[in-house]
Amino acid sequence: MNLRRFFFFVTYAFMSFVATAQTGQSKIHPSVFEQLRGQKEVEILVLMHEQADISAAERLTTKEEKGQFVFNTLKNHAERTQSGIQQFLNAQNTVFQSYWLVNSLYLKANLSLIQQIADRNDVAEIMNNPHTKIDLVPDLSPQPEGVVITWGIKKIRADSVWSLGYKGQNVVIGGEDTGYEWTHPALKPKYRGWNTTTSVADHNYNWHDAIHPDSITNSNPCGTNTTAPCDDHSHGTHTMGTMTGAFDTLLIGVAPNAKWIGARNMDRGDGTLARYVECFQFFVAPTNLAGLLPKPALAPHVINNSWSCPTTEGCNTSNFAMMDAAVKAVRMAGIVPVISAGNSGPNCSTINAPPATHAPGFAVGATASNDTIAGFSSRGPVTVDGSGRLKPDVSAPGVGVYSSVLNGGYANYSGTSMAGPHVAGVVALMISANPKLAGQVDTIENILKRTAKPMITAQNCGNVLGTTIPNNTYGYGRIDALSAVLEGLKYKPSKAEQIDNQFVVKVYPNPFSSDFTIYTEGVVGEAVVEIVNAQGQIIYRKKENFVDKMQTKVVLGSVPSGIYFYSVKNENINLTGKVVK
Repeated sequence: MNLRRFFFFVTYAFMSFVATAQTGQSKIHPSVFEQLRGQKEVEILVLMHEQADISAAERLTTKEEKGQFVFNTLKNHAERTQSGIQQFLNAQNTVFQSYWLVNSLYLKANLSLIQQIADRNDVAEIMNNPHTKIDLVPDLSPQPEGVVITWGIKKIRADSVWSLGYKGQNVVIGGEDTGYEWTHPALKPKYRGWNTTTSVADHNYNWHDAIHPDSITNSNPCGTNTTAPCDDHSHGTHTMGTMTGAFDTLLIGVAPNAKWIGARNMDRGDGTLARYVECFQFFVAPTNLAGLLPKPALAPHVINNSWSCPTTEGCNTSNFAMMDAAVKAVRMAGIVPVISAGNSGPNCSTINAPPATHAPGFAVGATASNDTIAGFSSRGPVTVDGSGRLKPDVSAPGVGVYSSVLNGGYANYSGTSMAGPHVAGVVALMISANPKLAGQVDTIENILKRTAKPMITAQNCGNVLGTTIPNNTYGYGRIDALSAVLEGLKYKPSKAEQIDNQFVVKVYPNPFSSDFTIYTEGVVGEAVVEIVNAQGQIIYRKKENFVDKMQTKVVLGSVPSGIYFYSVKNENINLTGKVVK
């Protein structure tokens, strides 16, 4: 599928993106005033001045711990710092949507209300909510017949990984796109919300629709606020098929035994900044269909993002940071964000839209069946932000990719949107083979780079020769699933991360009132006991000389109610857990 104008991406910086506090009108981006010239009310995003610090998540070892910590920290911080502005908006009878993933709010407002919001000391910036429109064109290359393992799966040697017994089992893939036809024969058995034993579907925690009635101008074929997965375009269904689809003799998914969950962030290809943040928030802490009772433990291991927003469609340096923050939060929660590089090639510096442009966005270029880079695949270096950053990170099959489409059908599409799902599928294979990789985002991405098949080109972009590895055309090369899995099988947590069976750690009482006891077995010698609150601050730290089967009392006094994280660690161990007051 040839994508034109189809990319809105999210970027990386989180804590330092809010500039020094401004006052009044200077906080309002010029694009807001431009929109107000033609209408009384406009969609705006209000970025709060205080943004939470989630850097302490790096000290946690498991995906579950990281996800819970990131959720608790961001949610509690947003509730505390948004209380004033929410009271103000309620008094104005203004409908708004609050986000905790990035401390912000979405609403529609006239000039008077916008100016009142801008005058608040707790507000850092007011920006418009640009709409990103896509134009997707099917690829008309011949369709395969008979028993089929798509060429992309064979090229990256995913089928060789299957022969080792790793097909993505026990891994969850997330996708945010135009939606998904969950009843498609190639997708239904892989949907986490479908119980194959009872033939009953439960869409709670497995589906989120960010297309709301007040955010579209015309009727949508799926409707709005849908309570079951629906695709209003076909693009999402195609990408999910490449990640985990299979039906009878047709094997189109890189990780056919992985489960998937989904979110709709585009109205027939029309995406907005607010929708992207909303869907990322759902993946960090999935909710029920009412948007309540979030459960970070149900977050996916990897998310595919085949979308972006170029500067020509409203995304610019004034609002890059908001999506930077969202992607960083996803990474800190232990989730791998895979991002398509864009379809603006073949010239250099055509990777020009977030999040592919930024360091934490794991950008994927598209290759053909002969391993040459696709003409449409965007190239680096990144110049839109002045960084000169080398991109893409890797490349993957993206020309004439056969996968599922609406109404139970199949079709060939081309685009970096087709390449990204190949990478997301390989991530699922890696974690399936070695569950210890779950939550280790940097490690997974480094393995993908190291094991990619090196590819060179005569095209020199920026100061990087096309004959060097990595380069700005292919990145580190075309991915190799078999090599990545074999390398991933070697991964073991460092000594400081290991929790062997010889070690036992328990906490009681839990919940506690003013103090609790940490009981350990197997810990001998000097170690540090550390307690961290939900905001990532160390509130207790004490060095102890441990003996086997030891009880250590921790007195926290009058700390507020909430979740706290404890650790007992030295150079050889890191025993962690949580305790509630």
